[in-house]
This record gives sequence, C-alpha cells and structure tokens, in this order.
Amino acid sequence: MKAKKQEIEKIYVPFLKWAGGKRKIIDKIKEMLPDGKRLIEPFSGSATVFLNTNYKDNLIADTNKDVINLFKHLKNDKKAFVDYCSEYFISENNDPEKYYQFRKDFNESDNTELRAALFLYLNKHGYNGLCRYNSSGGFNVPFGKYKSVRFPEDYIYEFIEQSKNASFKTQGFEKTFSQAREGDVIYCDPPYVQQNASKHTFKYHKGEFGLNEQEKLAELAKTTAQKGIPTLVSNHLTEFTEEIYKGAQMNKFSVRRSISCKGDQREKASEILALFTP
Repeated sequence: MKAKKQEIEKIYVPFLKWAGGKRKIIDKIKEMLPDGKRLIEPFSGSATVFLNTNYKDNLIADTNKDVINLFKHLKNDKKAFVDYCSEYFISENNDPEKYYQFRKDFNESDNTELRAALFLYLNKHGYNGLCRYNSSGGFNVPFGKYKSVRFPEDYIYEFIEQSKNASFKTQGFEKTFSQAREGDVIYCDPPYVQQNASKHTFKYHKGEFGLNEQEKLAELAKTTAQKGIPTLVSNHLTEFTEEIYKGAQMNKFSVRRSISCKGDQREKASEILALFTP
C-alpha cells in the first residue's frame, strides 16, 4: 500500500513586491511564533506573516501611511476598489512617460483612494519593488522597465479575505507596543541592521531607523515579554544584533536575499530570529 502523501500547507503570496519580504523564511517564523489570541505587527511591510498565520485577531501597523492606506481601502471597499486599481494595469501604462506622470500625480495628491491605487501601480511598475522616499516625503523609485506587469487580483482577494480579522494603523512601533495586552503575540520585522558597518542608518519612509532605534526595539521586546507577551524579532545576524538580543531564544540561518534584479547577484545573507518569552 502506498503511503499517503503529506499535505503541503499553502503559502499565501503578498500582492505587493517588497525588499526583504518574508516568504522564504515564513516556515521558520511560524515555527517560532507562539499561540495567542491576537498577532501584532509593528512593521507590516507586505504583510506576509499576517497572511500566513491564523490568529483570531490582528493589529497590523506601520509608519508608512501609504501601505496602511492601501490595506484599509482593500479591507473597506473590496471589489469596487480592486476594479478601480485594475484600470491602471493596462499595457499602455507600462511606459516610462506614464509611470513618471503617475508618480507625480501620486506625490501631489491628497486623495486617499487615488494614492492607494497609484501606490499599488508604482509598487508593481517601479524598479524591483522598492519603496523609497526623498527627504521631502516624495516617492522617488525609478521606472522598472518590465516587459509586462500582471495585476495581482487573486493575491489581492486573498488579502481581503484575511483582512476581515485585522485592523490597520499608521503609527510607530513604540505606540504599537503600548497597545499590546495579555494574550497577544508580537512579530517585528524592522528595517534590517546593515551588514556593512559603514551604513548604520537608512531612510525608511521619511525618517531614519538607526542603531538607537534598533536598541529601543530590542529593549521593548525584552520588557514586553516580561509582562507576559512573547515577542519575535527578525534581523540580519551581526555582532550588534546578537548583543542586543542577548537572552532571547535565537535561530540563526542563511537566506538568499538581495534587492538586485540580477539573479547572479543575489548572495546569501545571515539572518536571525530572536524570540523573547515571559
């Protein structure tokens, strides 16, 4: 008699491109995430972890108001907003002149619906899925030069289905931590510490997330865990992160990750998952 094949759990794909996305290590993250009533993510990114876990409730936050604005419109407006977004995904718009005009429209608009739709367009048509802003807060990622761009409709509807059990907030990680209660589980995917020691900070939205912020986050993870709320943090594996995560349960591994669009330039990087428990 043939052995029954083990069923492979589906991995949900985020509809946004995102540098440092967690699809490649989602299994490692899920293995370390404890059970709980609510998942809290202070750094949402493309929401890969939220999509691939099944907590009863979810608090998904980020300082990037454009990401959270898009998530809110999808949750609240559903099909009508999806149809609106799809109008930008025509072959004529996969063009540098159209791209830079839409980028200009995005940077000049205060209309939340328009900004959300254009943010999705820019994310899929811009260079390598980067999310980058200048010192004035203007989105400044160049055109991506793709032969074709597919509208990620199926992935969007999977997100909408999951969003029924989520609230989305634009706020910093310290405020998000302050809203944690007993029964919550926190997963943090902050902007990574640079492995090149000469680059200690870099732009994340309009601010900086440097070594001081990394230390604040690590300390918050420790003190929050002492209150009975387990906290898992991901980052590059460096002497600095090993030091600030001292006392946590650590999983160290390598993963192929790079923002380079050339496959032969995607080198493996050492990463760490640090779990602070009560």
